[in-house]
Amino acid sequence: MNYFSSFLILLLAFAGVFFQSSFDTFRNLFGAQVDILPALMIYTALTHEVLVISLLGVLGGLWIDSLSANPLGASVLPLSLIGIVTYHCRPLLFRTNTYAQFMLGAGASALAPLLTLWIIVALGDRPMVGWGSLWQLFVMTLGGAILTPVCFQVFDRINLLLDYRPAPETSFRPDRQIKRGRS
Repeated sequence: MNYFSSFLILLLAFAGVFFQSSFDTFRNLFGAQVDILPALMIYTALTHEVLVISLLGVLGGLWIDSLSANPLGASVLPLSLIGIVTYHCRPLLFRTNTYAQFMLGAGASALAPLLTLWIIVALGDRPMVGWGSLWQLFVMTLGGAILTPVCFQVFDRINLLLDYRPAPETSFRPDRQIKRGRS
């Protein structure tokens, strides 16, 4: 496990939650705020281990709930569930295909708010849900779908720059003698 990459994912999750809660420009333009956590969870589930997925699900869910009107902990289960299911289906998914990343991001970005809404209703709260909620769900789904391939590209570039890559092995043994010239 790469500790720097794990730390960077959690740092980006913290900064993304703060950014989406602090700056209302996108929300004022489109009527909904895009959530970076489902896109980041898809990247984490396809590239990291269960510990990092669990940390992102718990910490990211608590961070988003502490800055929103959700009850504390309502977003933890949906994020963690998305991450764990994606992690277990990892062998079946095309990690490097941009279309697959887009579709996984769209599914996660649509499923996370719906599961969170279901948990909030199950807890007995009465959130304001109407026809405008469909537009908000559409904007969140499309935004998360676009953000997912961006997360893959950014983190792949960071890993390419900062990670240690072992030297490729050659097909020649070092103890082999090469005879040159005519025999």
